[in-house]
Amino acid sequence: MPKKEKPVEEAIETKAVEEEAEVVAVTEEAPVVEQILEPEEAASKLDKVSADIERWQPKTLLGQKVKRGEIKDISEILDQGLKIMEPEIVDMLLPNMEADLLMIGQSKGKFGGGQRRVFRQTQKKTAEGNKPHFATIAVVGNKDGYVGVGYGKSKETVPAREKAIRNAKLSLMKIRRGSGSWEDARTEANSIPFAVTGKCGSSEITLIPAPKGTGLIIEKECAKILKAAGIRDIWSRTKGQTNTKVNLVSACMTALKKLNQMKVKHEHIESLSIKEGKMIG
Repeated sequence: MPKKEKPVEEAIETKAVEEEAEVVAVTEEAPVVEQILEPEEAASKLDKVSADIERWQPKTLLGQKVKRGEIKDISEILDQGLKIMEPEIVDMLLPNMEADLLMIGQSKGKFGGGQRRVFRQTQKKTAEGNKPHFATIAVVGNKDGYVGVGYGKSKETVPAREKAIRNAKLSLMKIRRGSGSWEDARTEANSIPFAVTGKCGSSEITLIPAPKGTGLIIEKECAKILKAAGIRDIWSRTKGQTNTKVNLVSACMTALKKLNQMKVKHEHIESLSIKEGKMIG
C-alpha cells in the first residue's frame, strides 16, 4: 500500500504546480492586455465617427453646404437661427464634442432607497404581460461655449441612448459666459454674466455668478451640463421638488437659454467680460 500512494502524491503535486504556473501566467499577462486595449478602444471610437462622416450623404440643404465645406463654423448656423436636422453636421463642425448620460432613473431598493441610474424605467400593463420602456437624458458639449441636452426613450437601453445623443446634438445651442460676480473683477469669462432663473413644474433653479475658484456649487446632474458648456464657477439656489431630475434638468436648460435672450448694453459687455461661443482656438 505505501508503494502505491507515492505516484498519486506526485501526480497531485505536479497538478498543483501546473495550476500555480497557469495562475502566474494569467496574472502576468493581464495588465499588459489592459494597457493595449485602452488606446485601441479610444482610437476605434474616433475611427467610427470619422467613418460615419465619410459615408454621410446629407439630405438637407444645410447638410450639403457643410459637406461641401461652404460652412466651416457652427456659429454661422446658430447665429442665423437655422435648425439642425442632421447630427452629422455637429460631428463635422465640432469634432471634439463629448457626450455623457445624466442620472435620471433609480434602481429598485427597499423603502425607495435604490441607487441612481442613467435609465428611467417605466412599465405598461397589458394582457400579454408587462412591456418595459427605458428613457434617458444625454448631454453633449465641447467645454467651450456649446452644449445640448436631449431626451430619448425606447423599449431597449441602447436605442434610447442613441436617440438621446442624437436629440442632444440637434438641440445644440451657444452659451453666453462672463464674469458677473461683484467679488471678482477679472476679465476671464469663468462664470455667467448675471443671475438667471429657470422653472419646470415645481422645480425651480437660479444660477448665480461666482468668483474664480468657487467651482460648480450646484446639483450633480446640472453640474455636468455646466461643465460641458465651459462654465467653471457657479452658485445656485433651488426650490420645489428637486428629486425629479427630468424637471430639474429642464429648468437648468431654461435658465441657460435666458442668458442669450437678455439684451445687454455695449458698456456692460466689456465690464462683465461677456463672451459667446468658443474662446479657445
